[in-house]
Amino acid sequence: MRILNSAQMREADRRCTGDIGIASIVLMENAGRQVVAAMEAMFSDLGSRKVVVLCGQGNNGGDGFVIARTLAQRGVEVSVFLVGATDEVKGDARANLDVLVRLGHTVIEITDAAVWELQFPDIRSGDLLVDALFGTGLRTPLTGLYETIVADVNASDLPVVSVDLPSGLSADTPDPIGPCIDATLTVTLGAPKLPLVLPPGEAHCGDVVIADIGIPEAVIGAVEGPHIELLTREPMRALIEPRPADSHKGDYGHVLIVAGSPGKTGAAHLSSMGALKSGAGLVTIATPRSCQAVLAAMAPEYMTVGLDEGPDGIAPDALEHVLAHPADVIAAGPGLGTGRGTVAFVHGLLDRAGVPLVLDADALNAFEGEPDQLVGPEGRDVIITPHPGELARLMGVTSADVQANRVELAQNFAESHQLYVVLKGHRSVIATPEGHVFVNPTGNPGMATGGMGDVLTGMIAAWLGQLLDAEAACRLAVYLHGMAGDLAEAAEGEVALMPSDLIAHIGDAIHELTARKRVEKS
Repeated sequence: MRILNSAQMREADRRCTGDIGIASIVLMENAGRQVVAAMEAMFSDLGSRKVVVLCGQGNNGGDGFVIARTLAQRGVEVSVFLVGATDEVKGDARANLDVLVRLGHTVIEITDAAVWELQFPDIRSGDLLVDALFGTGLRTPLTGLYETIVADVNASDLPVVSVDLPSGLSADTPDPIGPCIDATLTVTLGAPKLPLVLPPGEAHCGDVVIADIGIPEAVIGAVEGPHIELLTREPMRALIEPRPADSHKGDYGHVLIVAGSPGKTGAAHLSSMGALKSGAGLVTIATPRSCQAVLAAMAPEYMTVGLDEGPDGIAPDALEHVLAHPADVIAAGPGLGTGRGTVAFVHGLLDRAGVPLVLDADALNAFEGEPDQLVGPEGRDVIITPHPGELARLMGVTSADVQANRVELAQNFAESHQLYVVLKGHRSVIATPEGHVFVNPTGNPGMATGGMGDVLTGMIAAWLGQLLDAEAACRLAVYLHGMAGDLAEAAEGEVALMPSDLIAHIGDAIHELTARKRVEKS
């Protein structure tokens, strides 16, 4: 599902009304009714609540007038406040304001701070507030009366439903541009916006519902500008096809995982189990000989290959051994170490491997200070899976810099180095060599523990071996990784959650994602 900025949303509206001929007042009516439907779904006692609708003078306020009318028609007690003067409301918003008044509803004007102070006790006495002040058109911080309104609403502890965006946020950046409403529920219209899905803006949005107001998906997909998408269930579900009855292990890819070093065999094990639980036909761990027996004893499902090693890590002849090994995908890096021999091995692997590569952890650290050497060779897919610290070391910036510009930095690195970037963390970001960006909504804070990224490396490699499509493999693996984490968190809680718990729920995540599909196929 595409994420749009303010200019793209305006263009989608223009095409919908100008090119297709859907009247803008119809879109406003749809928007208001969809917000009410979301309110009814979240608040089962909506009919017994006193709802306060706080409207601005623009189209967001127009949505608010439709919401107030629809609620009143359903028997809900509604009070309506307009911040500004009635004669300043124009267009579709004015049409809906006039309808509301003709139906006998009073709209109270808030023209200055004194009137707001006088009316606020009545507003605060409500049970639920609808924030319909500003939508995607806001570009400057709220000041004056609006800043006072935001502060008072946030201090009131009233549950708030924001229309399109919490007032005060900008659709063009995930960073709050100034004071903003803290919403309990945000019903966004037509398409999601950056501050709804990325930190720190998302912290102000509460639960988010994406409402279909009648703008065709083709219109949203065709608008020019940044191509950023939110991963959603149905496209992910479509990537997993039922297996034919005559399937065999050779149909689902042989994943070779180059990982582990003394004291860090667990990383190799977790990666391999992530690959196996994600459906890889065969998994082999190539690891230093001193680690081979340890890993072989950890699980019977994967094979192991011992690599020669020396005082500086992996020995030079190990590269030929790995390149000669049959594999459809090679993943490298978890727990591998950063000795000079290992660094040389990783550089050689990138230069000479004839199959797609997934590089993580120490395979990325091998390029610290030399990011220009980490380039996807023409005709062969390379996927890197850094956490913010690893990407920061590659780019010569700080982790704070990466966290403040996750989308931009991941996108720039993917385009300039012609590879796929999976920037891990809360709301993991996937960037492609073509400049497309995907944001993942699944996952939880319980996954903030060592080893979770190792599991993801194996999962990406496994799906790459099955789908033979690097972008699709990244999207599906990241989505399922977070989904499995959510299922594990439900069973274990955030604090106790471990990577092995996530691995145990990968199958449950796949089953939940595909259960209805299997019923349809049967």
